[in-house]
Amino acid sequence: MYYSRKQAGTPIHDLWSLDTQNTKAGNGQKVAIQDHYSTSDGLVYSADRTIVAWIADNSVYSKNLATAQVQQHTQHLGSPYDLKFSSSGDLIYSDAGAVYLISMESGKVSQLLAWHYANEPQALEEPADYIAEEQIKLIQYVASERDKRKQRFEHNKAVKQSNPTVNQNVFYFDSSMELVEVSVSPDLSKAIVVNRQSGESRSDDDIMPNYIKENGRIKAESVRARVADAEPVEHQVWFLDLNTQEKHKLGYDALDGFDEDVLASVKAENAARKGEEYKSEKAPRAIGLMVDWYWDQSAIQWNAEGTNVAIMLEAWDNKDRWIATVDWQDKVLQQQHRLHDNAWINYKFNSFGWLNNSDSLFYLSEETGFANLFTKPLNGKANNLTPGSYEVDELTLTRDDNYIYFQANKKHPGIYEIYRVALSTGEIESLTDLNGQTYYALSPDEKSLLLHHSKLTQPPELYLQSAQPQAAVTRLTHTVSDEFLAYDWVAPQIVPVASDHVESPIYSRIYMPKRLNSEKQYPAVIFNHGAGYLQNSHLGWSGYFREFMFHSFLVQQGYIVMDMDYRASMGYGRDWRTAIYRQMGTPEIQDLQDGVDWLVENARVDREKVGTYGGSYGGFMTFMALFTQPDLFQAGAALRPVTDWAHYNTPYTSNILNIPDVDPIAFERSSPIYFAEGLNKPLLINAPMVDDNVFFVDVVRLVQRLIELKKEDFETAIYPVEPHGFREPTSWLDEYRRIYKLMETHVK
Repeated sequence: MYYSRKQAGTPIHDLWSLDTQNTKAGNGQKVAIQDHYSTSDGLVYSADRTIVAWIADNSVYSKNLATAQVQQHTQHLGSPYDLKFSSSGDLIYSDAGAVYLISMESGKVSQLLAWHYANEPQALEEPADYIAEEQIKLIQYVASERDKRKQRFEHNKAVKQSNPTVNQNVFYFDSSMELVEVSVSPDLSKAIVVNRQSGESRSDDDIMPNYIKENGRIKAESVRARVADAEPVEHQVWFLDLNTQEKHKLGYDALDGFDEDVLASVKAENAARKGEEYKSEKAPRAIGLMVDWYWDQSAIQWNAEGTNVAIMLEAWDNKDRWIATVDWQDKVLQQQHRLHDNAWINYKFNSFGWLNNSDSLFYLSEETGFANLFTKPLNGKANNLTPGSYEVDELTLTRDDNYIYFQANKKHPGIYEIYRVALSTGEIESLTDLNGQTYYALSPDEKSLLLHHSKLTQPPELYLQSAQPQAAVTRLTHTVSDEFLAYDWVAPQIVPVASDHVESPIYSRIYMPKRLNSEKQYPAVIFNHGAGYLQNSHLGWSGYFREFMFHSFLVQQGYIVMDMDYRASMGYGRDWRTAIYRQMGTPEIQDLQDGVDWLVENARVDREKVGTYGGSYGGFMTFMALFTQPDLFQAGAALRPVTDWAHYNTPYTSNILNIPDVDPIAFERSSPIYFAEGLNKPLLINAPMVDDNVFFVDVVRLVQRLIELKKEDFETAIYPVEPHGFREPTSWLDEYRRIYKLMETHVK
């Protein structure tokens, strides 16, 4: 087993190996640099699990698991990607406009498929105009030369077509297009190619000044476009027949709702605000391959034999997801599943594929309100294997189709354990009971689970367990320093905070002394996590480990700290996720109000001594709280904050607020800059200047707005060398010192 481990005090990560058969081997051994090629994150296995292959340093390798012999198949040629095995056991990979085949028997590398975005070569060009036409008619020499060119072209073409060593599968597409993805069937008889319109998605105005460069000059860095400038993106799906060298474009008209006006009510509301009337009409929607921000699989999935393919598609307006197969005879898509959401389709929980030994699909879907696992025979009825109010993810299908392993928060929203479901009976078995946050990898022989487990005050470590229900667990690694373990950290409690707006509680981390002084009222700080769609009130180690340490410090200084999984957070189902649709900053701030009430009623907090802070989305929430509910907090710190959603990126923002041209109401309702006049409490704004996620200009525009509104109680700290996530320890220290000073001065 291999794992990555960060060196203390450096940015370097070492590769370590550990013999899982020797559980007393400590943390294992550091792999020598010259041996790093011997493994990779993207391992692929042959169907019988006897050979594993990977790409390392732009070369393709394989290893015979019985003999441990490693073979190098290519040597630093191009940039190979998308490595997989064919149904015959050979290797396929893509590189620079072509797909290649590696024979595992002979070692020969041959080109299987190539494509070009250009006009297909022709024997003769058509005359460009009248003069050219007449030239050919009147001048015998010109006509003769054209005829000779045609003869040579057709002869060379015939020679090439009769040569068995030459790749015949060369396809041409419109020169205005570019590749999105290509996928060849395991039996090598078919391919799916997905194209889109080529061209820059950003303009020359999308730049960011970088003031601190090694050469002492200012550099204008290119950055992403804004959602305000977004244009619909359409993908073309093509079926290539590699036996006949024919290509067929697959239309979307077989998909339910492909031409539905799903934003009709939104458009009508915005039109009414302008005194206009909107008339809804059907029109084809922009549709393309599904993009899931969490998966490492393709949106194109072939069955084991290569006789069927499933393609996951999404609408650019974010309201629909489809799984479609291909009717090879009629050259059309066939819908197998549609997931519609009036808010937006989640960019998580989209894993899908085929069972190994039947023409049945498995997939995740939020259609019940939570991410459940379904199976569905081709053109048959779907079956929910995991009904219930919990989230299922991290799927692993066994080779014999007996089980699908998965991770779920079945027993508590903040506890993630490993389960498996029997496909024949639907029985769900609990495999782990570690009560924290647990991820897993099923061993190649499917007999063991490698577990990546953490708890509230314990960073992740590796464990080993037999792949059986409630089997004994063996801890493999102890990688945390003695210095960290010796420190008396404040262990947060996970508590359900009652909501005045929804039935479900708001799960929250509470940091407080082991015993509260019954004669004292405490000041408090509420931390707002970033991303929006992120879970932090789980029972595992938080990705906000710096904040964990800062919160321990605040408790030692006499504060109570709360960290809420407000509405919009991950782990609590579809309705919790989409509560912010078209109203970012409203339900979250309502939840913060409930948090303050809980602190007052349960933790002896003084209502007049509560502050708040957060970064990114949490910084946005700090703004919205201070601007729209100015009596809720006594001070706030907004770090790397969004101030105007029209300036943020398209993939994230258009999900929640649509786009400004369609739904300006949602953007104005959700952007802090429109509510800045509400500020009457001290505000700290911390802004990194080399932030290519939330641009520095967001803060610049808001500060100018506050100046024009004659606001006094705000200050701005800039960080000239920092991106969205700080890198320099001195910057982190400066930021936390400023937050602490703000709370000491205006809250405590």
